[in-house]
Formats: sequence, structure tokens, C-alpha cells
Amino acid sequence: MASSDRPVEPDGRRSRLEEAITNPGAVKINVTGAFIVDDEPRSRSPVEADGVHYENKDIRLPHHTGVVSHVAVDIGGSLAKLVYFTRELNEADNGGRLNFINFETHRIDICINFIRQLKEEHEKRNGTTRDGLCVVATGGGAFKFYDKLKEALDVNILREEEMECLIIGLDFFITEIPNEVFTYSDSDTEPMQFAEARPDVYPYLLVNIGSGVSMIKVSGPRQFERVGGTHLGGGTFWGIMSLLTGARTFDDMLAMADVGDNSGVDMLVGDIYGMDYSKIGLKSTAIASTFGKVFRLKNAAERGAEDGEGLINDDEHMNGGVNFRHEDMSRSLLYAISNNIGQIAYLQSEKHQVKHIYFGGSFIRGHRQTMNTLSYAIRFWSKGEKQAYFLRHEGYLGAVGAFIRRQPQNWGRRNSIDDVSTPQAVKNVVNSVLNQQNADSS
Repeated sequence: MASSDRPVEPDGRRSRLEEAITNPGAVKINVTGAFIVDDEPRSRSPVEADGVHYENKDIRLPHHTGVVSHVAVDIGGSLAKLVYFTRELNEADNGGRLNFINFETHRIDICINFIRQLKEEHEKRNGTTRDGLCVVATGGGAFKFYDKLKEALDVNILREEEMECLIIGLDFFITEIPNEVFTYSDSDTEPMQFAEARPDVYPYLLVNIGSGVSMIKVSGPRQFERVGGTHLGGGTFWGIMSLLTGARTFDDMLAMADVGDNSGVDMLVGDIYGMDYSKIGLKSTAIASTFGKVFRLKNAAERGAEDGEGLINDDEHMNGGVNFRHEDMSRSLLYAISNNIGQIAYLQSEKHQVKHIYFGGSFIRGHRQTMNTLSYAIRFWSKGEKQAYFLRHEGYLGAVGAFIRRQPQNWGRRNSIDDVSTPQAVKNVVNSVLNQQNADSS
């Protein structure tokens, strides 16, 4: 819901008093009117280097004018995700924006150098003693690289618990940012459909796909439990693709999958039946066995060579004399991992009686085949009773959660982050104060 659509507080005095009691003497981030910047041409990355990806999906905060004295980084096994705030003093509203950039973890030095630049710019604007920049870190790398960060940056490093940051970040995106959450299905005229924030947010299942996969049931603000996962995740795709194709970057691998045909390596239902297996609802194009066609084709090529037909010779991946296109292998592997995650997610949602499933993590990368496969798996296994949701900033849940953890409690518009009993307690205090003031004035 856009800020202009939000109901106006009828009693301005009540609103100001409630805010003062909730955050006494605190400066909080103003997220009123926040929106994702979509109408600007793609800007250059602030860091030009291999293994660095600038998202170009900034979140504009038009009404926040205060100093933000921290950055947040979520350092995982494959990527380090960084969130930082920049002022826009030349804009009419003097607001600012949240920026999103990630670095391959093995290039953590580039990330640290970039944070050092942010520190220097912060000190130039705000001085070296007042409101000094600090780094809020989460993920396994917050521990692994703690000493390195501390020594290289000479700043305060605050470490935050990974799972909690994921949930805080997702709750923020669900409840505070318009056009962040969406559904996806290639079978629809418009595959991407934005989802409005629901009043009944909880419970939901978060499936966070990074190097590995964690599945977390969220029952309420700060109420969560890791219920399962799988070690077959983004790191699996990245690793096997590196072995099979020699591709170096994740984006190159996804680009291969875009133009691949998995039927070149996968055994399909049609390869076995010659048609659909309609009795159990399987189309002829359904995958019966990932990479299952490779062994058969390899044996056929070897038999052909023995019969004097010769071996196939070209630049593609050779196995026993038969060639397999890198693009086909990429799509096959992407389908295999996505389908596996989707089915496990469905089973966990059944076990824990959850209808709404949010997929996050840098593995997704806004990739249409990945999202469609995950969405189809949930829809197929649940017979349409469950829904898969995706996010524009799917890889930054932990980093944004860590960023928010630096703030006072209840700084969001909808109190989505902290204990739900707090707002009612605040209202009780406000009502008591106002009633006393009314009594005194009468």
C-alpha cells in the first residue's frame, strides 16, 4: 500500500505522544512513503570488479533526513551482502536511499575496501568522533572474518544472530515496502503479480536458499523455528557447474540455463512412455530422471564407435564419445535443485500446517526459470492450496535484518518487527496520559 493510501491518524496529538513514548529521545529511520526505485536508468556499480554485483533496486526513503551511522553486511559461504544508506541532499525532499550490493565471499577484501570508503565519506560529512560509523554483521562470516574486519576498518563491529536477522528482514519487506513481494507463474498472462500485505501475516515458511538451504517456520514477530533444510542449494549448482562447464560466475551459469534444453541430458516421462502418463498427472515433458539420458547416450555412442561409426568430436563436453551441451546441463541442474527444494518446502509446509511459503536467498537472483520451477512445485504438490512468494531483494533478508537491528524498537509503520504486545501497552499509556490531560483541562 502506498503512503498516500494509508489512513491518517485522526488525533495528531495522540500520534506524536505515542511516538515519543515508544522512542524516547531516539532518532528512528523514517520509512514513510518508501518505494523501490524502478524508473531510473541502470546506474554503474560503485565497484567495478569481477565478483561484485550492484542490484540497481534501491529503496528510496523520501522522508528520512537524519544521519545513519552504520552499514550492515551478511557474509555467507558464497556471497557477502551489504546494505548501506546514502543521503540525497540535492533532492527536493532531502531524503535518502538504501543501497544493495554483494561481493563473492572469496573476494571479501574488495568488500572491506568498499566499507572503508563508506567510512571515510561518513567521517567527511559527520566528523570522526560524533556518530562514528559502525558495521553490523551477520552470517557465518561475521565470526570467521570478525578479526579481519576489526583490524582493517578500525570500527565497532556488532554481530547479530543469523536466523533472527533473516526473519526481521523478511517481516520488514513484507509489511513496509510496496511492490516488494510477488508471485510468479509462466502460465499466467502476466507472470509476475505483486502481492498486497496480508493482515494475517503469520504463520509462514521461509525457505532461504543460499549455499545451502534453511527452512524456518515463523509463527509471529521474533517467533521462529528452523524446521529443516537441505545441503543441495546454490553452492551445489555453482560447484557442479564449475566442474562440468568451467563457467566462473553465477550469472554466466544462469545465462546458460536460459538457452538450454534439459531434454538433451534428462530422461523424461515421454522417453519412457512415448506419451503423457496422464493417469498420475505427468506430462511427457516431466523429468523422470535428472541426467538419466546421459548413460544411455554414452553407451550408444560407445557401441557405435565399436561398430566403426566413429566418435563425435567438437568443443562441447565429451563423455564416452557423445557431446552434451553446457547449456543443457545447466538447465537440467537448475531444474533438479529447484524441484528438490520446492518439494521439500511443500513437505515441511504440510508437516507444520503453513499455507504461505516465502523463497529468499541469492540463489534465486530474480531468475524466471528458478522462480517458475519453485512456484510450480508448490502448486503441483499442494494441488493449488499453497502459494509461493518471492521478493525483489531476496538475497538481502539477513543484511536488512541486521541493518534494522541497529534501530530502536518499533521504528516501522506497522510494528511488524517487535513484540506485538508492545503497541497495545503503549496505547494504554497514551490513553492514560490523554485522559488525565482531558480531566485537568476540564
